[in-house]
Formats: sequence, structure tokens, C-alpha cells
Amino acid sequence: MSADLAELHHIADRRLRDATLVYTKGRRELVELLAGLTRPATMPELLELRPRLTQSSMYRNMTDLETVGVVQKVVGADDRTRYELAEDLIGHHHHSICTRCGAVDDFVVPARTEKTLEAALAKALGDSGFQPTGHRLDVVGVCASCS
Repeated sequence: MSADLAELHHIADRRLRDATLVYTKGRRELVELLAGLTRPATMPELLELRPRLTQSSMYRNMTDLETVGVVQKVVGADDRTRYELAEDLIGHHHHSICTRCGAVDDFVVPARTEKTLEAALAKALGDSGFQPTGHRLDVVGVCASCS
């Protein structure tokens, strides 16, 4: 799960412009910050990494980035919102969520397993008439640090 930073900036700029918004220095810094992480992060974690950014502007910028599809929210077992770059920018992945500490981590399964999972989901939905276009998988349990 990686994306070229220059391409990320180009996409973010284009999506914001399409929404008549500007790709400001603060938004650019948030995209770079999220691109450098290996898992979704809470706002306090992001603020700790960039203490000179103000919380209020960070929330406003994150909302704008989410609105245009650059950022997505991930909610863990502790109901704390975490942020990561949108899946179409960093690739399809899933999340493991610790029920004790609330940690959320990314993981990827092999393409063959993804196909098997999609087939199982389509079969399970069977006659419901629901047409899946993708899936998200959260595996809930206890992380290595808590076990």
C-alpha cells in the first residue's frame, strides 16, 4: 500500500479544485502526513506528529479532504475516529481492531483470497437482490501488545 507523493498531491489538488476548494499548505501537509503512516491515525496522534498545526484547522481541512474523497474515516472498537488516505489512493486493504486498546492496523490479503471472499459474499447475499461493488473487512480481536 503505497502511492507516489507527487501523484497524491496532483489527485488531491484536482479533487479539491473540482469542488471549488484550494489545496492549501495545511491540506498538503495532512496528505503528506497520512501518506507517511502505515495505519489509520487519530486526530491526537496526528497533532502529536505535527504540533504546530492547530486542531480546529486540522479538523476543517480533514473534513474537506474527506468530502472530496482524499481521506476516509476508520472507526475502531473504542469509537475514536481515525483517518487514512482513501482506499482508491493507497490500495485495497482491511483493518485489524484491538478490543482492548483500540489500536487499528492495516493488513492486505493475497488477491486469490480476495476473490474467494468476494465470491463468498456474493453467495451469502444470494437472492437478496443486493449488488455488491466492493467490501470492507474489519477483524476484531486482541493485538499482540495486549495479549
